[in-house]
Amino acid sequence: MGLGLYLAAAVVGGLLATGVRLPPLVGYLVAGFALGAVGAPAPDGLEQVAELGVVLLLFAIGLKFDARTLLRREIWLTTSVHIVLSTAVTIGFLGLLAVAGPALVADEPLGGLALVGFALSFSSTVFVVKVLEDRSDTTSLYGRIAVGLLVMQDVVAVVFMALSGGEVPSPWALALVLVIPAAWPLHRIWDRIGHGELQALFGVTVAVALGWGLFEAAGVHGELGALLMGVLLAKHPGASEMSRSLMTFKDLMLVAFFLQIGLHGRPGPEELLLAVALLAVLPLQVAFYAVLLWAMRLRRRTAFLTGLVLANFSEFGIIVAVVGASAGMLDERWVVVVSLAVAISFAVSALVNRRGVELASRMVKLLPHHSTHELHPDDRLVDVGHSDALVLGLGRIGAATYEQLRDGYGLSVVGVEHDPARVGELTARGFDVLRADATDVEFWTRVRRAGRVQMVVLAMPFHKANLIALARLQKAGFTGKVAAVARYDDDVDELRRHGADAVFHLYGSAGTALADHAAEVLLHRDGPTRARDPEVLLHRESAPRAHEPEVAPGAAADRAVADGP
Repeated sequence: MGLGLYLAAAVVGGLLATGVRLPPLVGYLVAGFALGAVGAPAPDGLEQVAELGVVLLLFAIGLKFDARTLLRREIWLTTSVHIVLSTAVTIGFLGLLAVAGPALVADEPLGGLALVGFALSFSSTVFVVKVLEDRSDTTSLYGRIAVGLLVMQDVVAVVFMALSGGEVPSPWALALVLVIPAAWPLHRIWDRIGHGELQALFGVTVAVALGWGLFEAAGVHGELGALLMGVLLAKHPGASEMSRSLMTFKDLMLVAFFLQIGLHGRPGPEELLLAVALLAVLPLQVAFYAVLLWAMRLRRRTAFLTGLVLANFSEFGIIVAVVGASAGMLDERWVVVVSLAVAISFAVSALVNRRGVELASRMVKLLPHHSTHELHPDDRLVDVGHSDALVLGLGRIGAATYEQLRDGYGLSVVGVEHDPARVGELTARGFDVLRADATDVEFWTRVRRAGRVQMVVLAMPFHKANLIALARLQKAGFTGKVAAVARYDDDVDELRRHGADAVFHLYGSAGTALADHAAEVLLHRDGPTRARDPEVLLHRESAPRAHEPEVAPGAAADRAVADGP
């Protein structure tokens, strides 16, 4: 009965949140607090399922993460300075509350206030990664920076918990370095597994048994072990496929995580008021992120996008508060306050990040402009003035379109892609590729000045991404031809209504392309009329082969458009 009640509450909460255009996870949080308020007993195993969801989430992050990112100055230095500044600001804010409303803060010593500030200086790994995944921005520049900052914060939190008596690593923890050479046999085993459910089972086993299990046994946080195992396996060619295959398991189990946040006690009016008041430090934390990243020579838009997506408190803050309360450094009521503040910050951050790309574009005026030669190498503006055609998104569809426009029609073509691995691979094959963000307003302004560009192909896997790119092209004054791909009939109609010159149905085009190839084999020739027909060309090159997915993993530049204005 208890499990059924929680499942029903999660469904109702998710539906209500969706109805007011909020992410379902906000509804799960509300459902958890409602169940906690009425004293509903938590079903057996809820905590374990929630922890398993977090383990799989961190493992999936690791599969997409480049560990070298942590060595970059904009990651480790920004994390360190931000934690110090955020903790100091929260201490000052709570000090003011102690003067203005002594009943709220009571007689908490300075050390306790510092611990609360430290707990609230982290951003939520679970929430931020969900936002990035919903936007398909995990491989964008600001997405990679955000994940790097989160990983560094998680490491700091784990070190704190170890030093504060939360859990002292055993002497065997030193032996965990052996998981690094263990990556080689794991890669060889993976090579023999192939695809399907066995690959997903292998991923769960590595994440839970080797990552979480071994690290917990050695007295180190198992979540850190799951993340490390993902990083060690990230170089395998099947990493993206495994990450996708684990998505359903991970998302379902994370429902339990959001539900259980509401079970940390019954808040009174004072705790609720204090939790809401603590949200006042979030804008300052966003400002700290933006200014620090801008000082690292990142563009203003990138800095603000990163700050906005990190505008929330972390579930690790709850853990830090629990550890502090257990060690006698903090009053027990602060666990409830921090839990409430974390949950409410999720709702606020969800509202803000619904328009995150648009907000970041508006906020750029708040910081001075960097000249192009001063910018970080990964964040410099791009120039496509030498090209006749522009292809956005270089997955299988985009790459095939690029090759045919270049080799079949003799056009000068430039591709735009976010994924650094994909950029390197295509550059080695002779492609002219720009590593850039197609959601960037400044990028589209540069395209407007590129007078030679006659055609733009939107080879994007997300319909909304195509619509946003089309709208930005029109706003920039582009007068050339625009071709796009779509999966569904209503998507085709919508793109045509918005001004696309040619729209090609991925599923519908598959039959045409198959017939063309079959006829070529049968007749040993290519029809002279159809061979040079641009529509047949794009039908052929955009249609997925039977053994390939319609959308290639790695078309990250186009995915990042998904939540634009």
